[in-house]
Amino acid sequence: MSDMTRVALDAMGGDNAPGEIVKGAVDAVNSRKEIEVILTGKEEVIKQELAKYTYPEEQIRIVDATEVIETAEPPVMAIRRKKDSSIVKAMKLVKEGEADAFVSAGSSGAVLVGGQVIVGRIKGIERAPLAPLIPTAKGVSLLIDCGANVDARPSHLVQFAKMGSIYMEHVIGVKKPKVGIVNIGAEEEKGNALVKETFPMLKACEDIDFIGSVEARDIPSGVADVIVCEAFVGNVILKLYEGLGATLISKIKGGMMSTLRSKIGALLVKPALKETLKTFDASEYGGAPLLGLNGLVVKTHGSSTAKEVKNSILQCVQFHEQKINEKIQEGLKEQRASDEENKDV
Repeated sequence: MSDMTRVALDAMGGDNAPGEIVKGAVDAVNSRKEIEVILTGKEEVIKQELAKYTYPEEQIRIVDATEVIETAEPPVMAIRRKKDSSIVKAMKLVKEGEADAFVSAGSSGAVLVGGQVIVGRIKGIERAPLAPLIPTAKGVSLLIDCGANVDARPSHLVQFAKMGSIYMEHVIGVKKPKVGIVNIGAEEEKGNALVKETFPMLKACEDIDFIGSVEARDIPSGVADVIVCEAFVGNVILKLYEGLGATLISKIKGGMMSTLRSKIGALLVKPALKETLKTFDASEYGGAPLLGLNGLVVKTHGSSTAKEVKNSILQCVQFHEQKINEKIQEGLKEQRASDEENKDV
């Protein structure tokens, strides 16, 4: 069991819970032997869903949780009051070392608050950023932060850049990932106060490959592997990305079905188009990890289907096997040692 990655999965969170969540868990354990999924939620409801499938029963277990945190609830109050909720009980499993990771499609606010309060930050981490993978012409880039820290300071963004680089290199396999900071122009002197103060700090970091400012229009081309920004900007970029992608796909499909000639053409290009559009499907990349915590916390879309839940669980396996938390801690030690040396000089 020491080689297993144990994932606590909130079975009651999301628009499609518990059906799609449970199905995602089943698909994950059917695809990999080294995964144990711990489903938290209403036991009888979960058992009814599991009864629909065939799977290795030793790889899935249930932890009963009688309460559910709804999306509209104030997150801080919900975490404090609903101790028997599926989110709180799952996160406690991570805190107590009974699970290596937590995945939820439920309340974003509750996941963010619970991650900070229950799981807790790695010593030395000032803020934990939410970091989804977004599709680009070259593959994927990490957008960090996209929703956790709307009032970030320059030191926070520097840590985001370092954690993002570690994640992209060891989980995604990008050697020397390029890091850029979101700005309104390429020139170093442009930007708001936060960007202007952060830029020289990132430029001075020897352990990241900082390429300078990145304009929003250049993000889809894959100009940088790690896109650094505070959460307000990141969330706007992410939502625009998702909305524009869905609109373009809808328009392309509509155009192909508009005439007899276009329908014939659609049949010819369908295989290639399907493969291309697949790369822009967010569900292919799992959820967004909340980096810098004492355990892995992954937030998936509220509308997640079994496919995204499965990929989020598989994402946790890679994170755990590559010991990302240990690498982040090591990186912080090196940073502190370097800072001390510079002080002495």
